[in-house]
Amino acid sequence: MATNTSNVTAALPKPMKATSNGAFQHENPLDYALPLLILQICLVVAFTRTLAFLLKPLRQPRVIAEIIGGILLGPSALGRSERFLHTVFPPKSMTVLDTVANIGLLFFLFLVGLELDIRSIRRTGKKSLAIAGAGITLPFLLGIGTSFVLRSTISKGSAHAPFLVFMGVSLSITAFPVLARILAELKLLTTDVGRIAMSAAAVNDVVAWILLALAIALSGSNTSPLISLWVLLCGVGFVVFSVYVIRPLLELMARRSPDGEPVKEIYICITLSLVLASSFVTDSIGIHALFGAFVVGILVPKDSPFPGVLIEKIEDLVAGLFLPLYFASSGLKTNVATISGAQSWGLLVLVIATACFGKIMGTMFVSRMFFKVPLREAAALGFLMNTKGLVELIVLNIGKDRKASTHVHCLAS
Repeated sequence: MATNTSNVTAALPKPMKATSNGAFQHENPLDYALPLLILQICLVVAFTRTLAFLLKPLRQPRVIAEIIGGILLGPSALGRSERFLHTVFPPKSMTVLDTVANIGLLFFLFLVGLELDIRSIRRTGKKSLAIAGAGITLPFLLGIGTSFVLRSTISKGSAHAPFLVFMGVSLSITAFPVLARILAELKLLTTDVGRIAMSAAAVNDVVAWILLALAIALSGSNTSPLISLWVLLCGVGFVVFSVYVIRPLLELMARRSPDGEPVKEIYICITLSLVLASSFVTDSIGIHALFGAFVVGILVPKDSPFPGVLIEKIEDLVAGLFLPLYFASSGLKTNVATISGAQSWGLLVLVIATACFGKIMGTMFVSRMFFKVPLREAAALGFLMNTKGLVELIVLNIGKDRKASTHVHCLAS
């Protein structure tokens, strides 16, 4: 037994030390975690910003350039050179890279929650609710139908119920943050189409995250239904605790931050610490750390300058440095070259067509048939509701990590 243990220990790679003594001490800085991470951040940011500049004439949001950049840095393109991959993104560095990227992702989901006003969802009219319902229901059902095809071909070992829900959620979700930025860039936020799209996307986002929580609860390594039930009940308990304990604290800090006066640094520190603490709790429950951050963001009062100051403090750092790392981390796990043969390409077309058809046609049908929206505006709503971005990638990565959608990750990416 002792011999086996020592053999396993010897086979494991040695953990990276944080800093080197420098090249003059005959040490390669890329063998150490901190200098390697700095190089990775600089490379990813420079590469994705260059792509964003090149795509600017096509009026593509920066998130598109970051997604493409992440894939190009991975084994699909530049990563095909093993020397490049093992020098800049060696396997022993991926834990550090993934950890830093996911910390950035936590604060991004917190920012998404900050921008999402639950009161606007309550005030949403029947038109927006119906459009949101159609934009979720039809693609979700089509996603479930597609999952049966995928399970019978390339994902035979996937767990049945989690795979169905993950596929349905990944095809039915609308990227609320990306949509908000597109509407702002096109100056459509104040138009009827913009308001309806934003309200419907907000409803869509909340429902999709609830469904995702259900999928994660079902996809645990322990297949006992009782465990999944406990995860869901603890998740509900966390939300109740947040509403009755965390929200009053956030409201107190917001009241003590009147308009025209600087927000105290301690309030910023407490809020960001709450984000991390809530993420720890939801990860410990077994849902996902992202849910805790998202819930805290939603609960921050929106009728004070407090959320605006929070966004101003952390948005540039998160969006500028950390999010591109998440795309790079995802791209390093995605190899487009594995899509080969008639079956794989046929399934790729099926997933893309299903995702687009369900969103666009479901939204257009309800808009035209029940609310007599002009065809051009109905089509615009359909395409806006079909906005995809980071959130879908998060869903697919969670599914991949939970081994619920491993074989679909490359197709859907």
